[in-house]
Amino acid sequence: MAAATSSSPPTPHPQSPSVERTKGPTGFEKLVLREARGWSAEVQLYGGQVTSWKNDHGDELLFVSSKAIFKPPKAIRGGIPICFPQFGTHGNLEKHGFARNRFWAIDDNPPPFPVNTAIKTFADLILKPAEEDLKIWPHSFEFRLRVALAPGGDLILTSRIRNTNIDGRPFSFTFAYHTYFSVSDISEVRVEGLETLDYLDNLKAKERFTEQGDAIVFESEVDKIYLDAPSKIAIIDHEKKRTFVLRKDGLPDAVVWNPWDKKSKTMQDLGDEEYKHMLCVEPAVVEKPITLKPGEEWKGRMELSAVPSSYCSGQLDPERVLQG
Repeated sequence: MAAATSSSPPTPHPQSPSVERTKGPTGFEKLVLREARGWSAEVQLYGGQVTSWKNDHGDELLFVSSKAIFKPPKAIRGGIPICFPQFGTHGNLEKHGFARNRFWAIDDNPPPFPVNTAIKTFADLILKPAEEDLKIWPHSFEFRLRVALAPGGDLILTSRIRNTNIDGRPFSFTFAYHTYFSVSDISEVRVEGLETLDYLDNLKAKERFTEQGDAIVFESEVDKIYLDAPSKIAIIDHEKKRTFVLRKDGLPDAVVWNPWDKKSKTMQDLGDEEYKHMLCVEPAVVEKPITLKPGEEWKGRMELSAVPSSYCSGQLDPERVLQG
């Protein structure tokens, strides 16, 4: 059955895929990707951060806070912040590391990617450490990020991190795509694919537990790191009859976070009630950090799809999504 259409009509004629360099309201540069059928994405050079992903009806699929601050030194609240070289407080750096509040450059000469000739719409960014970064994390690296829109509208982020130390030293890091999904009502959302997994509970001093539920539902603050998560996770929004499918590669863990009401009130860049309309499900490397010797490269990939939900006895149809 076809998905219900929204009030804005779909694009009547296919358009040419394009990547436009423009400026946002704060004067910072961003890239706008448009795919032939009308899907789009926006990437800020500040943070190398995706802040918009819209379907062919113009519906925004990522959450960005109405109070988000688009200027240094604050990270942008929403979209897909990149946590590197540290996730959360798993280390001595500032929370979630510094990549999300640095200016990235457009990478005009990226090394070759595995050829997928169907993908015409993509942008390549690069981050290298500044002097201030070397003072707090004394390692030389190249972080290359490709943001791509597939012909069906899937959003694909590929990160490649290389150790460029010339003194022979390895380095270790943790990482996450801190993805904020836009949802109708957090109490109407469920996450499937993480059942029976062990997780670290950040609300209980990172103590380890085993997930007991058939699916994850939300009725209070959640901040968990699921370990050795499968390559495919489904986020089901019952009210919108929409399912996000998250596929990941090179990212063994998955973080699930919603601040709920009390914590939201303490966050200056999040509206008091906005927690109801967001959910973070974040492919990550947390429990076992990545270690790279000089010259070695790590790759982590996330692919997001948004599809109409299918139901079978109240469950997501596993054949279509989790097994497909």
